[in-house]
Amino acid sequence: MREADVIVVGAGLAGLQAARTLRGRGRDVLLLEARNRVGGRLLNEDIGDGKVVEVGGQWVGPTQHRVMGLIGELGLQTFPTHAAGEDLVEWDGRLVRYSGTIPRISAPVLADVLQAQKRLERMARRVPLEAPWDAPKAHAWDGQTLRTWLNRNTATRGARRLLEIGCEAVWACEPEDVSLLHFLFYVHSAGDLDALLETEGGAQQDRVVGGSQRIAVELARDAEVLLSRPVRAIDHGPDGVIVRADGDEVRGRRVIVALPPTLTARIVYDPPLPGFRDQLAQRMPQGTVIKAMALYDEPFWRGAGLSGTALSTTGPAKIVFDNSPPDGSPGVLLGFFEGTMAREHGRRSRDERRAALTAELARLFGVRAAQPSGYVERAWAEEEYTRGCYGCYMTPGGWTAYGPALRAPIGPIHWAGAETGTVWNGYMDGAVQSGERAADEVLAAL
Repeated sequence: MREADVIVVGAGLAGLQAARTLRGRGRDVLLLEARNRVGGRLLNEDIGDGKVVEVGGQWVGPTQHRVMGLIGELGLQTFPTHAAGEDLVEWDGRLVRYSGTIPRISAPVLADVLQAQKRLERMARRVPLEAPWDAPKAHAWDGQTLRTWLNRNTATRGARRLLEIGCEAVWACEPEDVSLLHFLFYVHSAGDLDALLETEGGAQQDRVVGGSQRIAVELARDAEVLLSRPVRAIDHGPDGVIVRADGDEVRGRRVIVALPPTLTARIVYDPPLPGFRDQLAQRMPQGTVIKAMALYDEPFWRGAGLSGTALSTTGPAKIVFDNSPPDGSPGVLLGFFEGTMAREHGRRSRDERRAALTAELARLFGVRAAQPSGYVERAWAEEEYTRGCYGCYMTPGGWTAYGPALRAPIGPIHWAGAETGTVWNGYMDGAVQSGERAADEVLAAL
């Protein structure tokens, strides 16, 4: 049986950063990763000529200080998401080009969205990031969905539709799926809604040269990582832990489980975890998203004065980006199937999804988009060790009933992962923060 001071389950950003922090303090750390690679929900895909696209998480923003600092420390570089040119909006079958951040749709709809956004952001600032369940109206907000609030507090169908697309874009779920309190916590965690949704100045501003998985690969260079070791069981007690994975058993003084909360419940614990913790995991489902990209010889839309950014109420991909490499070759249009669209198209074949995306891109960008030279996709709900993306969200009642269990250690077991972050929860920045926090807990205990 192998031994280490600390065992980390999961070699995504959270687990790797936890291990890095612990090693820096002289602790012996061993990481166990179920996949045959590091990175978790970060994954590059080769598209030829030494270039990649990210089929997992990819963007970083200017207020995500931890991950931006880490990128610099690792000697990596970023480049801006292409945003020059006019954007497109397909609204009820009508296609409109526009410049700036505000689409050219009905003025009453835009005014309705603005008033709803301002109200939601005022509410969000009242949610404590460390303890959302202590918000002044926590039970009232946690007792309803975002859909319920939108139905009661917006006057136009168009405003509800735009905010619904925003919900899908951030959580890969529908407004009726997510607790209003969770929505408010998340907005506060990022700063405001614009920080979540915008490209320039927001969460989609920059990409990592060579792909975001390089962050994990560089972090892993100095770590001891055992790949293809899915953890099946953790025995724990006053004397430490025994972590049982396929092919290995490791004894340690502490363990950090750096997985999405819903996946932590798939490990067998002896003794079993308290019901309070297990039932928390039952209330944090993963979002549903298929990330799909059409490849072209060149980004022809740029020559037509278009940015490659589009919003469509028709779909199936309601949000589209120019996802080309830094030099613009090949041209890549990225579309997200999210929430209901992902659930529906996830049950269809890859060829059917390619045809559906290509038909939409042809509507948006013209006949040249109808014949891509390649197609790349990743349906994250089908990933055995992920079972959905972008992350977990809390269902109604979850925060107020079970929130304190999210980060609280259980004996020698500690929890990390993007969903346990308090700043930029659910993002790479939140994952890095969670790894540092879990490592600090372990160091204090040791």
